[in-house]
Amino acid sequence: MVKTILFKTIIILAISVIAGNYVYAQNATTTKSNSLDSTRAQNFYVELGGPGIIFSANYDTRFSNTQDGLGGRVGIGGLSSGSSSIFTMPLQLNYLLGKDDKFFEIGVGVTINSGNIGGIFNSSTIGTMVFGYRLQPKNSGFSFRAFVSPVFDGSNFTPYFVGLSFGYSFHN
Repeated sequence: MVKTILFKTIIILAISVIAGNYVYAQNATTTKSNSLDSTRAQNFYVELGGPGIIFSANYDTRFSNTQDGLGGRVGIGGLSSGSSSIFTMPLQLNYLLGKDDKFFEIGVGVTINSGNIGGIFNSSTIGTMVFGYRLQPKNSGFSFRAFVSPVFDGSNFTPYFVGLSFGYSFHN
């Protein structure tokens, strides 16, 4: 089951990157003028819903010295109530398309879940996607994301899972 989810995730990522590169090539002059030449966009944010499932704290970065393009995120999250608890770790590759401080975000990844619900321990991995809006300033400052995040595993698909995040963007 995990191999199937991983395979589907890789296929979706490949399609997203190819589509993103096509759009980038079509708008190369616009995108180049909006990229910061010597800095790499980075974000710390808290997320409600989305790939972190309930609540998560995340670090996101671009892989090149730009404000847009290919990047990734890693997070840690969870919730505890009484004798039940859940731990989540979202891992995702994403691609930002846009200009100035407004971007369309496409992402694909996995979330590792483990928890103790009613005295029964359970562990699983689910596939995640992100399609949404990101406000990320050119310089350091407040960042915001709003998105739809389909989640899936070997037997279920939830297409309209949503999320919001609030954080701080900086460049180095």
